[in-house]
Amino acid sequence: MASKSSRLRPGSSWFARGMTAFGFLLLYIPLVTLMVYSFLTQATGGLEPRQWTLEWYRLLWNNTEVLAALEMSLYVGFWSTLGATVLGTSAALALTRARFPGRQVFDVFTYIPLIMPEIVLGIAMLIWFVMLRMTLGSLSIILAHITFCMSYVIIAVKARLHGFDYSLEEAARDLGATPFQTFWRVTFPLIWPGVLSGALMAFTLSFDDFLITFFTAGVGSDTLPLKIYSMIKFGVSPEINALSTLIMLATFVLVGLIYRPLKRG
Repeated sequence: MASKSSRLRPGSSWFARGMTAFGFLLLYIPLVTLMVYSFLTQATGGLEPRQWTLEWYRLLWNNTEVLAALEMSLYVGFWSTLGATVLGTSAALALTRARFPGRQVFDVFTYIPLIMPEIVLGIAMLIWFVMLRMTLGSLSIILAHITFCMSYVIIAVKARLHGFDYSLEEAARDLGATPFQTFWRVTFPLIWPGVLSGALMAFTLSFDDFLITFFTAGVGSDTLPLKIYSMIKFGVSPEINALSTLIMLATFVLVGLIYRPLKRG
């Protein structure tokens, strides 16, 4: 049956395959170039060829300012992801299951941070924090990131709840499970892929956000994007290439570790 269906399936045209290959080349050639340049010495005025080196990684390891910015980005990303995941999952469950006045209005509001320009949201958050007389710092960045990351979690979890089999929860309650046990042992494992997808999206958006962070960051709370921006104003340093390569490799490893259990499932 499988071989018969594969014979009946039309093959892709050379144009479609060529455009697919061209798209992947546009995507990955800059990444490969960045990795290669992170292992090469800087160009000199002469004709001497560049040499392979690990000097930029050594300088990056000794650059305390960049490492402090990376630590700040990881700190903000962790707490922003945690807050956005908890609030977003709770909001998705409420919007999907509960019936209350204004539910459709709140449902529409979840899409506003997705389409609103970040500069508008950043200015609005800055004005709000000034009105609250809050000192700008890591806390203001985390609250601002939770505000726009929560919408992505809500959408991911709501997509998982679409077509959810509520008879499984009813069976658990009939067997004597409490509401908490029903959620933790039945509901949460079934919606876990949506929660994980939303959390990964929230962490990615929080880690590399620049505009909102620029408006809500205070003195001594520079994240990695803000630090890189301040560095490239004086020219692109090979240390940035080394740092970008390490982040890219960590991303590939993380995606591989997450993809393998999903593939087995």
